[in-house]
Amino acid sequence: MNKKTIRKPAVTHFVTLLCLFYFLPFAAWSQSAENQKEARRVFDIVYNKVYGPQGSTLHYDVNIVGILKTNGTIWIKGKKSRFQEARYLSWNNGVTDYWVDMKKKTVTEYDANAPRSDKYMSKFTFNLEDYTYSIDKSPQYYYVITLNAKKDVKGIKHLKAIIEKDTYAPKSLKIKVLWFWTTVKITNFRSGGISDHIFEFPKDRYKEYKFEKGK
Repeated sequence: MNKKTIRKPAVTHFVTLLCLFYFLPFAAWSQSAENQKEARRVFDIVYNKVYGPQGSTLHYDVNIVGILKTNGTIWIKGKKSRFQEARYLSWNNGVTDYWVDMKKKTVTEYDANAPRSDKYMSKFTFNLEDYTYSIDKSPQYYYVITLNAKKDVKGIKHLKAIIEKDTYAPKSLKIKVLWFWTTVKITNFRSGGISDHIFEFPKDRYKEYKFEKGK
């Protein structure tokens, strides 16, 4: 993230907040600690619904600072994954990751366990322990959970998640990486009932495509 010069109004605002911080009663400290604990509890529930062994699926609409827009459906279960968009499709059965480019009519095979040199996707690295958590429970039907990266954490700097209160289903994410924001709207979320068969690549369907090995 590029460093920015702090202007006088920002400094004044910071000093004001600092004064308030030191004069807050102990009850406020306790409430803040409870807020962080509750935020992490709710976020862990949602995270396990998405990435737990039961598997999950959802439809996503992604908007990266108004420049790149895409949408599709993704399935996740352990090390296995699958997604489909208008042009690209992927099946990862935990051993081989097949990437289909429908425009070029190619299928690229990757070792599912080999790290890829992808400078863009590496910006989205995520570790649950790298963040502080807070929660706003005031909306009637949703939780609003905010994650802020700790010092020197790379990748995602800020994340705001909108979560349904009754089902703990994620509804949207707003993510900041470096200087840009990405908005992800989520629909048709389902946790569980994901068959392993979903992740097997239907090779016969693409027998007219050119197959190649990915680096």
